[in-house]
Amino acid sequence: MTTSSGLRKTPLHGLHREADARLVDFAGWEMPVQYTGVIEEHLAVRTRAGLFDVSHMGEVEIDGPGALDAVQRLTCNDASRLSVGQAQYSALTAPNGAAVDDILVYRTAESRFLLCVNAANDEKDFRWISENLAPRAQARHVSDEYAQMALQGPASVEIMAEVTAARVEGLAPFEFLEGEVAGSRAMISRTGYTGEDGFEIYCSPGSAPGIWRALMEKGKPRGLMPAGLGARDTLRLEACLALYGNDLDETTTLLEAGLGFIVKLDKGDFIGREPLLGQKRDGIKRKLSGFVMQERGVARHGYPVQIDARPVGSVSSGSYAPFLRKNLGLVYLPIGHARPGAAVDVIIRAKPVRAEVVRTPFYRRSQSS
Repeated sequence: MTTSSGLRKTPLHGLHREADARLVDFAGWEMPVQYTGVIEEHLAVRTRAGLFDVSHMGEVEIDGPGALDAVQRLTCNDASRLSVGQAQYSALTAPNGAAVDDILVYRTAESRFLLCVNAANDEKDFRWISENLAPRAQARHVSDEYAQMALQGPASVEIMAEVTAARVEGLAPFEFLEGEVAGSRAMISRTGYTGEDGFEIYCSPGSAPGIWRALMEKGKPRGLMPAGLGARDTLRLEACLALYGNDLDETTTLLEAGLGFIVKLDKGDFIGREPLLGQKRDGIKRKLSGFVMQERGVARHGYPVQIDARPVGSVSSGSYAPFLRKNLGLVYLPIGHARPGAAVDVIIRAKPVRAEVVRTPFYRRSQSS
């Protein structure tokens, strides 16, 4: 469905309006950026729980006898390692070793996979997959068949147990199962984009409002809050989870982006393997690096970055981090300068403001326990 402004609406749009959320245009969708405030929602996820509408995300199903071969060719991770009921973080790769998109791959049957893709790349990804599909495999664009929400935070397991009889406590990270949630069929995945424990719930669009209401009702005594895209962005940045279009694009390779852990060069051929092999052999010349501001100022996406008064790039992601109480960000730096303790200057309002390169991630879950 679309709004009067031409923006698409998720199945939960009416509930966001009821909650008086602030709605914004995000990748052609009218989405909640905040309800009570980004900082309050961020801290709720770190210390209790938050519930996000992520129904704008896209889904593509690949099945058939050649489904595994198709996924292996299209993505950099090794999908052959997945059993049914397991998922992995991966990327659709371009011929130059960059990311067409970063995705989640779910093995839903021996010869069937569900790919969750970024909202802004939904149509582009499906075209890319269709154009590069292996023989004996079929791809279906199934985004309209799913709504999706994310329950994140240390109280998420207890809250999920209130609305489902499925054994969610026994799910390991990147495992999923099928079950009923608040009386409706759903896929429950132990995944998320916040750096916290939690679940992503895939269901039919018609089931989404009932599941959302049930989660909010059962979660309220445990401090559950609805959370918007603003908190989702600051949470993922604290945890150094890449944002496509900011920290990843088709000009930065996966090794430069620090995602070598999902690049399985020994699995056999895949799109973009040769350039990545070359970079693995010869070394990368730049690297996505984290920094913390040492002087007053918030680094924002696009702000220029200098070393010794020489331009070296621009901030890919930057913000105030509510849990850490620091101003921090990410930037691609020359490899010789991408080391903890190195100094850089972020240009804020035409003035250089000192920052220091630090180890990433900025935040690990044990810090909130």
